[in-house]
Amino acid sequence: GFFQSYAVEVDIKDSSNATCLYADWMMRFLVTYESNNGDYKTTTLNLSSSVTHNGSVCGNDTQAALLAVQFGEGHSWSINITKNNETYRGDFITLTYNTNDTAVFPDAKRKGPVTVVVKDPLHPVQLNTVFVCHNSYSVEAENITHIFWNVTVQAFVQNGTVSKKESRCSADTPTSAPTVPPTIANATTASTTTLSPAPTTAPKPVENPDTGNYSLKSGNKTCFLATVGLQLNVSQDKPLLININPKTTVADGACGNTTATLKLNDGNSTLIGF
Repeated sequence: GFFQSYAVEVDIKDSSNATCLYADWMMRFLVTYESNNGDYKTTTLNLSSSVTHNGSVCGNDTQAALLAVQFGEGHSWSINITKNNETYRGDFITLTYNTNDTAVFPDAKRKGPVTVVVKDPLHPVQLNTVFVCHNSYSVEAENITHIFWNVTVQAFVQNGTVSKKESRCSADTPTSAPTVPPTIANATTASTTTLSPAPTTAPKPVENPDTGNYSLKSGNKTCFLATVGLQLNVSQDKPLLININPKTTVADGACGNTTATLKLNDGNSTLIGF
C-alpha cells in the first residue's frame, strides 16, 4: 500500500507499424508547495487509472525520442532520449503539475500549471539493450522528488522487437557481504595448538562523523535546531560512505506554522533534507 499508483505501458510504433519506443514503468511524485496560510506542505502526486501518451515520438540519429504521458487533472510527465553512436540515454525529465487539482493541492497559494525540468542522472545504455530497474530509485529537482520502480525502457528499438538483453540499474545490483577477518572466536582450527593466521593488516574502521549544529531562524528566533552527526551510505557498484563535514555544510530552509524544512548543502547541491 506504500506505492499507490498505476503502471504505465507505452508502445510507440513507427510508420511501418513496428515498435520503436517501448516503456513499462511505475512512478509517483512528492511535491512541496506553499499553502494559502504560508505553510509549506508536501503532497503525493500519483498516476491515475487513465493515462495518455500524446506527443511521444520514435526519434532517430538526429532527433531525440520523446516519451510523454498525461494524467489526472492537467498533469504531464516526459523524458527525451538521445542516441549517440552505440548508446542511448535520457536527457531531460519534465514534470508539469497543476495546482488547480484540489484533490492533490487543496489549499495551494499558487494556482495553475507548474513545470520543473531536471537532468536524467542515469548512465547510457547500449543500443539493442533494454534498461530494467525493479527496485525504486529517485531523482530530485527543486521542490520535486520523482520516484520510479518496476521500470522497463528501450528507445530506438531495432527491427520492431524489444531486446532480451538487459542493462540493470545499480539499485538492482546486490551488494556483497563484508568479509569478516578471522578471529580466535570464529577461526576453525586443525588442532588445539594451531590457529588460522590473522590478517597482516586489519581493515580501517569507518570514522564516526563529526557532530554539527544546524539551525534556522524565523526573524530573531530559532525555529529549527538540529545537533547531529550525519553519514551517507551510497549504494552503487562499490558501496561508499560519506561523512557530512559540519565545517563546509550550511543550513537552509523555512519554518511555517505547522511545517518546517531543513536543507543541508555544501554550496553545490543539497546533501540531505529534513
